[in-house]
Amino acid sequence: MKPIHDPYNDEKWIAGFAAEGGPRYLQIVKALERAIADGSLQAGDRLPPQRRLAEMLNIDLTTVTRGFAEARQRQLIEARGTLGTFVAAPKVELTQSVDLSMNIPPPPADVDMEALLRQGMSQVLMRTDTDLLMTYHLGGGSHADRSAWAQWLKPMLGRIDIERVVTCPGAQAALAALILALTQPGDVILMEPLVYPGLPLAAEQLGRRVETVAVDEFGMRPDSLEEACRKHNARLIYLNPTLQNPTTRTMPEQRRLEIVKVAARWNARIIEDDPYWLFAGHAPPPLARLMPEQVYYVSTLSKCLSPGLRTAFVVLPDTQAQHGFLSALRTFSLTSPLTSTLVTQWIHDGSAAQLLAGVQTEARVRQRMVSGTFSGSTNSPEDHGIHAWLTLPSYWRALDLAAAARGDGLVIAPSAAFHSGRNPPNAIRVSLGGCRSRAELEAALRKLSGLLAQKPPVQRELVI
Repeated sequence: MKPIHDPYNDEKWIAGFAAEGGPRYLQIVKALERAIADGSLQAGDRLPPQRRLAEMLNIDLTTVTRGFAEARQRQLIEARGTLGTFVAAPKVELTQSVDLSMNIPPPPADVDMEALLRQGMSQVLMRTDTDLLMTYHLGGGSHADRSAWAQWLKPMLGRIDIERVVTCPGAQAALAALILALTQPGDVILMEPLVYPGLPLAAEQLGRRVETVAVDEFGMRPDSLEEACRKHNARLIYLNPTLQNPTTRTMPEQRRLEIVKVAARWNARIIEDDPYWLFAGHAPPPLARLMPEQVYYVSTLSKCLSPGLRTAFVVLPDTQAQHGFLSALRTFSLTSPLTSTLVTQWIHDGSAAQLLAGVQTEARVRQRMVSGTFSGSTNSPEDHGIHAWLTLPSYWRALDLAAAARGDGLVIAPSAAFHSGRNPPNAIRVSLGGCRSRAELEAALRKLSGLLAQKPPVQRELVI
């Protein structure tokens, strides 16, 4: 049996505590993660009693208790009754699958989400009638809401008329409403061959047809778009031009100008799905800023702040388009005033900006982890999005790798999940936000890298 080691006699694992920023209970968790990662704390090591640790760090006991509770939730430590609290054995191999397929923002290490929610809801309840918060809202937001949302969108679109901004319960609802409002059953929607799967799914469910347009290294080709508009008499184009899902490609400004000019010649509207603009380094202006009268702009907080917010903004080309869009949205969804009011409060008091900065920092760290692990990542060093696109070695097929990864407790997204037509590229998308901690992500990336380094097993049929 391993002898009990009391690492609190050696205070190195908590060195630098006072110098670090962020909530103090999270600093305890980070110190534990760091010490476990570098080996200064090992499975089975006993931690100091909470009261003693509070004295050592000169903080109150409740802060330590909260830090230990968070560390237990992250499976870093375990309590053994009267014996005390110990560093837990690694459980990555034995727990449920690690999801690298869901594109959500990573939880920021230095932001106290619980405190933000508590403070934000307190302000909302002080300033808003509770009955109004707990009923349906049919409109696209109050004047105060629209002002806040226009403020949030200013880095992307500059100053905009607040009456052009409406809110939706998520980007998927916004996309479905736009398809309903802008097309008729049987109409064609043009898109790139690799695309966010929710768009073709919504189009199919609503009885619209999807056709793909050829791309090059800069994105959708203008000459191919021109030909597709002529051939299919298409009046709607879907694009995700910045840190595109799944390829992470960002369309340069010149190509964007060429695309909107083709759309204008054919009187085709563009849905610009732009959830990742705030993660891109030196992002070009959105299509909606280059030619606002031609573009319906969709931006969601679920990809840059938290999926729990389920809030998306749609910027319409003009105020006349609002009635048709909201009528379409109301056929299947209504806005939650509680969520939208909290979003407005967070934008006004700076909480949304604080949370965004934390997510951006965490995404940047996680992208470096990917770049340091895989040579086939296509991500630019200037970008810090929430997913990576990995080209596979020739001996692995994407679907085979996904199946092998499932056997090892990893869920990844093969290129076929995003591709329309035959012969998808041999690549996978790896999402970086599903892992709660960096340690969990690092272990998952190492496991995936180990799989890639091996050749797939030869399948032999049993002959009887």
